[in-house]
Amino acid sequence: MGIRVQVRDNEPIEKALRRLKRLCNAEGIDRAVKAKAYYEKPSERRRRKEKERLKTIRLAHRVRSGEI
Repeated sequence: MGIRVQVRDNEPIEKALRRLKRLCNAEGIDRAVKAKAYYEKPSERRRRKEKERLKTIRLAHRVRSGEI
């Protein structure tokens, strides 16, 4: 799992860093790092995953019904 960001000619480093941050956010790397930063009990993990699953189902339902 490697993300590469090519710095283009005459491109400021700050702009390349912003692209890198966006890519990391899209890939979910920052979320994974934060999740590993502290111990999460298995019951908390199950509860969080169930909450995320329900959120995804609700969003899909809203998209299908034309609300979004």
